[in-house]
Amino acid sequence: MTTQHLDSTEPAGGKVVLVTGASSGIGAALAARLVAEGHHVVAGARRTDRLRALEQSTAEAADRSGGSLQPVRLDVTDRADTDAFVRAARDHHGRVDALVANAGVMPLSRLDSQLVHEWDRMIDVNVRGLLHGIAAALPVFTAQGSGHFVTVASIGAHEVVPTGAVYCATKYAAWAISEGLRQESPPFIRVTTVSPGVVTSELADTITDPGAAEAMRAYRAHAIDPDAVARAVSYALAQPSDVDVNEIVVRPTRQR
Repeated sequence: MTTQHLDSTEPAGGKVVLVTGASSGIGAALAARLVAEGHHVVAGARRTDRLRALEQSTAEAADRSGGSLQPVRLDVTDRADTDAFVRAARDHHGRVDALVANAGVMPLSRLDSQLVHEWDRMIDVNVRGLLHGIAAALPVFTAQGSGHFVTVASIGAHEVVPTGAVYCATKYAAWAISEGLRQESPPFIRVTTVSPGVVTSELADTITDPGAAEAMRAYRAHAIDPDAVARAVSYALAQPSDVDVNEIVVRPTRQR
């Protein structure tokens, strides 16, 4: 896989924040919010047309805030691609302040549906994709003596529901990996796990199992806007360097 080249202009002010899965949902909402706050966002996803549209839609906010958004094609399941994504951002900006590992898939199904290819995809994106991001960014953070990992997990990291066995397993793995990273990291590296409840996004539209899709339609009745999660991530990123917000759960007030 190849990553789009970034020019060599040095940013002025704001944090350099890498966001994976930035083409829709929480990732797109977070990228837009961070740009409006004056940060320099490197937005990664496979759908580059969506990323270019996001760049255009945030252009006015970038002009006002001094922030920026750079779209970069990224497949988090490809380790070389992820390495190139982080390296290009560091080479362009001179540093990387935070990596938000947001890319994820959610094709829910019962285990007896035998949709093994979908299980494999969830493991590849939700678990291996996170590990690839950590492997790429950790040496950069260590060398520069600062950095912030943010993992977007799920309420599924804390509970298991019918049709969610594999998805919840991948999100528990994401939580566990992030907690292990927090414990192992030197004090200048911060680690945050954000676990959203039901959020308006495209994820539910990828469910092919009829029973799981029907259950999700009812579950989504009280979904919150992705910007609710973006605000939580922004809060964690905005804390001073001696404050590490380790976990945030964000869900609709009517979700139990």
